[in-house]
Amino acid sequence: MAFNISSFRSNMLGDGARANLFEVTLRLPRALETLPGVQSLAGQGIAETSRFLVRAAQLPGSTIGTVNVPYFGREVKFAGNRTFADWTVTVINDEDFKLKNTFERWLDYVNSHAGNRRQSSDPANKLDYFAQLGVTQYSKSGGAGIKKYTFVDAFPVDVSPIDLNWGDNDSIEEFTITFAYQYWISDTTDQKNPG
Repeated sequence: MAFNISSFRSNMLGDGARANLFEVTLRLPRALETLPGVQSLAGQGIAETSRFLVRAAQLPGSTIGTVNVPYFGREVKFAGNRTFADWTVTVINDEDFKLKNTFERWLDYVNSHAGNRRQSSDPANKLDYFAQLGVTQYSKSGGAGIKKYTFVDAFPVDVSPIDLNWGDNDSIEEFTITFAYQYWISDTTDQKNPG
């Protein structure tokens, strides 16, 4: 087939999706909203702050394992179980350490530093540290978003260190937060958004 720029352009809807047109929504579990040091970001405060300070994220991938069964010298492959890789976001650090402090407090809630215990605002519900998180991809024309993902029952598993350096001029601190979650859903999966 000969090179044809017009055919290529006509098959590229909207000039292609752009990696810089996205928004991340981080939320806190209800149990954390009343803890000291977290009230300032309770409710929608953290969602609003994360819209501006989360600089990088990913749209999640999808992986289904395989079950290999040997048969007469060959391996026959069958579909296995779905797995969900951790999700990492990169955050710009502001001088009040709003998001860093909040996620360090969330990790402390899950497992305290000194006591090695899980805190709980409701002793009957030991799983009150989960929250729903989201990422939305936008088109160049804006609007409601062209692709949305919700991470169901997510919780942080890592807040990265921030490197300090006297020679590091003209830059703003950043750190990453890595989340584990049960599964993700999107506008193309068969489940409704629980959040």
